[in-house]
Amino acid sequence: MNETAYEIHLDLFEGPLDLLLYLVKKSDMEIAEIPLAQITAEYLQYLGLMKELNLDIAGDFMVMAATLMQIKARMLLPSPEPEDEDGPDPLEELKARLAEYQKFKEVAQVLSSKEMESSHIYYRAAPILPKDDFILEASLFELIDAFKNVLEEMPDNVKEILYEEIPIEQKIREVLDLLEGKQYVHFIEIMKLQKTRHDLIVCFMAILELMRLKQIVARQTEQTEDIRIYRVQMPAVEASRQPEQELFAANTTADKGVVHGEDGSQTDR
Repeated sequence: MNETAYEIHLDLFEGPLDLLLYLVKKSDMEIAEIPLAQITAEYLQYLGLMKELNLDIAGDFMVMAATLMQIKARMLLPSPEPEDEDGPDPLEELKARLAEYQKFKEVAQVLSSKEMESSHIYYRAAPILPKDDFILEASLFELIDAFKNVLEEMPDNVKEILYEEIPIEQKIREVLDLLEGKQYVHFIEIMKLQKTRHDLIVCFMAILELMRLKQIVARQTEQTEDIRIYRVQMPAVEASRQPEQELFAANTTADKGVVHGEDGSQTDR
């Protein structure tokens, strides 16, 4: 399987506003105090890394990148006279969009916490997770940050080794084997077992694919950046209807140019 033969679609995770909010939070600033030059540079850096990871970047991400660069260019130009200004300030519009989106995210988190309070009640197909201090779902961008840190720590002499074909199904199996009989495995432990840059990329894609299929979840706490990977346990009645081999059946044609939709339909790449 070529490195570009398998893609993870970002619309299953987060969008450009999520990335911006993450960068603002990471800078420990309020939305009203957005350091535009810094945020724009970091946003473009993340886009570059997501492309290298073969994540299918939706058009919205590129539109946001263009918007940030346009606002930055406008700020570098001499300030126009008040009567020459045309329409609302695009930076203020972006801040307003972010503030509104943040409110929706906060409401979603409250609803999610209420769902967790009733986690002792199991509904049909509801996953069973162990109870511990790691209760926050790690976002895609937090996973990318953790991945980037491992990549930067990788010795220079093993970063660029001759390409070796590694099917994503192999890495999926390795991740599940690591979780066998364990409550969780640290994300960084999984990453540090990889020997080459290509190993890291395919393993990261395998983790995202398992998350998409709801086979695993990534969780953390508010106090630490440590991320744990948990195997999702299904109620017994559901587990009997969803044998593990179905996980691989959904992916075996990925390197043949076929994409499986969530409804089971198939489309050619």
